[in-house]
Amino acid sequence: AQDKKAVIPDIASFSFSVVSDGKDPAKIADENNQIMNIAIGVVKAEGVDAKDIQTSGYNLSPRYEYDEKTRATTVSGYTLTQTVYVKIRDFTKISKILSFLPALGINQISSLSFEIDNQDKYVAEIRGSAFEKAKEKAKEMARQNHANLGRVVTFSEYQNYPGPIYRAYDSKSEAYGGGIYADLIPAPSVEPGSQEVTVNVSVTYEIK
Repeated sequence: AQDKKAVIPDIASFSFSVVSDGKDPAKIADENNQIMNIAIGVVKAEGVDAKDIQTSGYNLSPRYEYDEKTRATTVSGYTLTQTVYVKIRDFTKISKILSFLPALGINQISSLSFEIDNQDKYVAEIRGSAFEKAKEKAKEMARQNHANLGRVVTFSEYQNYPGPIYRAYDSKSEAYGGGIYADLIPAPSVEPGSQEVTVNVSVTYEIK
């Protein structure tokens, strides 16, 4: 038997990055860090807890250039990508944060998703009704076969935990400068939708 419940997600998460190019790795690292530190500071100022902000990537890689005349490969510069992963629990803040990040120098935003924080709470709510449905179904099957239910011999449960739902949002704006909230892009409309938490149960009864 199965029971399920539609639940509105209560956590939004996404990643934002600063991608910088240049010939001097120390210089682009300094510029990159300044932009990211300001962005993280503003995200915190919007009420996002420090525990929900995590540096998830810091990658410095050389750019190579091939000279066909000399047949030599040289390093022409470097690309530094610094990425931060953020969880937002106050959904009224999502659109605002997404709109001001590009103005701070954040030039890549991706992987916006929604998930349910405490799924076990909803599983507990529907587990009882799932077992009740299984019992009623077994009673009906027994009645149709002129039998009675005895004791429970075995039982099992399978829980379907929904994964995060991803929404398409990918910003690669190059806007930077002015005030903290200068050059805001239009705030996107962000809707979390709902997810189904499902519990499947199986019960074996003795027939008498």
